[in-house]
Amino acid sequence: MNGWDPAATALLDLLAEVGRGPKRGGIFALWLTVRVAQDLLLDPLPADRAQRRRVQALERRLSSLTMPPPLRRALGAAVSQLRDARPETAAQVLSQLVAPAHETGGTEAGEAVALAAKQARHAVSGEAGKRGGTSSRL
Repeated sequence: MNGWDPAATALLDLLAEVGRGPKRGGIFALWLTVRVAQDLLLDPLPADRAQRRRVQALERRLSSLTMPPPLRRALGAAVSQLRDARPETAAQVLSQLVAPAHETGGTEAGEAVALAAKQARHAVSGEAGKRGGTSSRL
């Protein structure tokens, strides 16, 4: 995944449309979190140390943003889960962010995060299929 996939691009487009305030901070926080989660879908996975540093940097950056409380709680839980650096975790985290994104950022934000979650589930199921196919030949 990269910063120019459809989900991340949709969040960036929405960020440009939203005025200053908690909603804008929340959408920026969603974009940052989506990017870190999508990095877990890369092949090969980022090094453990690099992933730990990214999650720590995300946590520090989120702490300075103003955002609606429901989204802050959801992102706090997401950061905790992202410490477990597995592709399955990325899909789960993104799926759990859909409702808070929709509630606090609007329909467009919810749809963008839902798209990222769908892409993550698809990537994870593709990886599971590859592993399943490999193990059956052994």
